Amino acid sequence: MTTLPTFTTLGAGPTILMLHDIGGGHRAFAPQVESFAAAGYRAVAWDMPGYGHSAPIDPYTFKGLAQSCGVLIDSLMQSRGGGGVILLGHGMGGMVAQEVAARRPELVRRLVLCATSAQVGPAEADARLDWQRDYVAASLAPLEDGQDMTALAQTVVPQLIGPAALPEGVALAKHVMAQLSPATYRRALEALVGFDRQASLDRIHVPTLLLGGAADTVSPPAVMRQMAQAIGGSSYLELPGIGHLPQLEAPDDFDGLVLNFLAMPSLLN
Repeated sequence: MTTLPTFTTLGAGPTILMLHDIGGGHRAFAPQVESFAAAGYRAVAWDMPGYGHSAPIDPYTFKGLAQSCGVLIDSLMQSRGGGGVILLGHGMGGMVAQEVAARRPELVRRLVLCATSAQVGPAEADARLDWQRDYVAASLAPLEDGQDMTALAQTVVPQLIGPAALPEGVALAKHVMAQLSPATYRRALEALVGFDRQASLDRIHVPTLLLGGAADTVSPPAVMRQMAQAIGGSSYLELPGIGHLPQLEAPDDFDGLVLNFLAMPSLLN
């Protein structure tokens, strides 16, 4: 039996469930929880398994993460007779959102994929294993050398942001990453490098917004545009001067774009 992950919630109305990136937690969506609730939504931000007070899963795979997310959505929808949620995923959370959409499409009413990708690493299978090993080793090298997550956050977060990033958002991103368990961060990295849902994109049949930062070097605009081309009827929007943490780097602009997308009359029935 999958344990219900922990989450924070505010507001009432259509449910928008926010899934954070590998360096995040529910606080990575703190601005959005308030603004989306004020706009008439039930804003929910989870802690992915192993993050915050959410129990870890074993094995740590996207299948397991999607199952955990599905359990949460089922719980959130219990009192509403189903109908699914608006699923907003950032980075690794966007990959979990794609996995949920592929495995349990009935749970997803609208989809927002933010600063994410459908495949990690080289497309060629024979090059991927070496790349995965090297990427994980390089990412974990500071921890292996004795740094803690606080020190790692001070190094990693500045590499993710764009020139127009809000300083307060950057500070929050560093604080959130500093709270992570090194063991969970390691397991999430090992899962992340194997993600591949490229072939599933054309099977997404709900209204979908792809939202990226023009200065994002992790999920570059070209990657996001290719995803949008593969998802029928989707749209891609880009924030100038913003990197890989758009909801924290430019929260007002980010929230406005998402809320405009969600302000479809059929969504508010």
